Amino acid sequence: MTEHRIGIIDIGSNSVRLVVYERTSNGAHRVIDGSKRPARLSERIDEQGRLPDEALQELLETISHFQLICAHNRVGQIRAVATAAIRNASNRDDVLEAIRSETGIAIELLSGEQEASFGFLGMINAMDVQDGFLVDIGGGSTEVSLFLKRELIHTVSFPFGCVSLQRRFAGEEEEIGEEAMKSLEQLVLHAAKAVPWLSSHPSLPLVGVGGTARALGKIHQAAAKYPFTQTHNYPITGESAEELFAELHGTPLDKRKKAPGLSKDRADVIIPGLAVLKLLYRLLKSSHYRICGAGLRDGLFYSTRFPGRPRLSDPLSFSLQNISALHPAAPVQHVMQVNRLSLQLYDELRPVHLLANRSRVLLDAASTLFRIGASIDYYDYAKHSFYLIVNSRLNGVSHREILMIAAIASYKNKSRVRQQLSEYKELFGESDFDVVYKLGSLLQLAVALDRSETGSIGRLETSHAGSLLVLDPVRSSGPLTLERREVDGLASDFKKLWGLVPALSETDYR
Repeated sequence: MTEHRIGIIDIGSNSVRLVVYERTSNGAHRVIDGSKRPARLSERIDEQGRLPDEALQELLETISHFQLICAHNRVGQIRAVATAAIRNASNRDDVLEAIRSETGIAIELLSGEQEASFGFLGMINAMDVQDGFLVDIGGGSTEVSLFLKRELIHTVSFPFGCVSLQRRFAGEEEEIGEEAMKSLEQLVLHAAKAVPWLSSHPSLPLVGVGGTARALGKIHQAAAKYPFTQTHNYPITGESAEELFAELHGTPLDKRKKAPGLSKDRADVIIPGLAVLKLLYRLLKSSHYRICGAGLRDGLFYSTRFPGRPRLSDPLSFSLQNISALHPAAPVQHVMQVNRLSLQLYDELRPVHLLANRSRVLLDAASTLFRIGASIDYYDYAKHSFYLIVNSRLNGVSHREILMIAAIASYKNKSRVRQQLSEYKELFGESDFDVVYKLGSLLQLAVALDRSETGSIGRLETSHAGSLLVLDPVRSSGPLTLERREVDGLASDFKKLWGLVPALSETDYR
């Protein structure tokens, strides 16, 4: 399979973005390039509802620039879409024709419902969440969707966004005052209360996608000095979001531009954006916020790359396969053998460890990724595996679980775990460390059982009597001398954590 690259251009109401995705020869997918240009198209619509020639010319220059980036990356397919600003412009047909004539790119003009559907696809493929409300506050529109059991149930698109509201309610000082804010709130609530299903499912999470939601996550993390910098799958309480909004709204624009975590080009529109988010949160009676780092562009990618079945059934499984394929230095058969043996040992030792079921998910992930660091350097692959896991997009697990998976995958001893996780210690309880120790040592044992990397053990039976854990290879294809020595070398440390001494049976061929 040859490399294939897809360019996604998103002409939004606040900014225009390009993302270049690559499918590697191993079947993995990754982002290899991208660009963002501020546009504020909603802000530039004139009194006749038209996008002025000057704004159109800038847009054409941006798209032409993105085409050059795509050409540089040998992109085979460009998919470009436009949302609310172009959708609502009275001269939209002329705008779309000008883009087609100038660049040769036919722009897909998305309806509000289509925009929400692609946003939902991007989100549901990146998160392990069953039910909730999905909210995307763009520059010129706001999409709200209800999903239950990972199925999209209802969608509504409101004709206001952070840029259009800023333009409408901010005065010459570029600030939305108290009276103007009340008018803004009345507008939003009047529109939202006209949609009955918005108040029909209280206590569900509000999953935020798009620039406003990501900005909220970054600001909150900066204020809380949160040690893990990824905003994807980041939870925020309603109370915390209210406090942040009040603080930002009370801060003059010039000072707000210096707020940690907030980009300067969003310092003005963050206020109406957060106001809408706050009002919807109250109306929906949501349990909490959860920030999603994936959205419209990701949904467009999946629908382009997998047109028959764009929705993933298991985001974690897909991302594990994808990360593994991005690091082909790991010997596939050895990794599969270690994964199989790890999970078998976990299941058979269940009466001993009494760990929660979620622990098996962590071990499965860690035993799939433990060797990816060899793509950097074999001799220190455990350290590199830790770094790669922490800095990869591992979907379907929490930040705490990502770090635990990384520590299990690279486990050597207790002190090393403490050192690796020291900068993230506020995310862990003491019981989490105990889980990492036990699962890490179990993974070490599974690796030892295939030290020759030959997959010699076809089937393994275990038994434990007293303090002895007998590992009996019922079917093996060769002598296990190397494996036996490795197991013996782990025995002392394993006993400290499990109360069992592992011993590989002397019977090699059966």
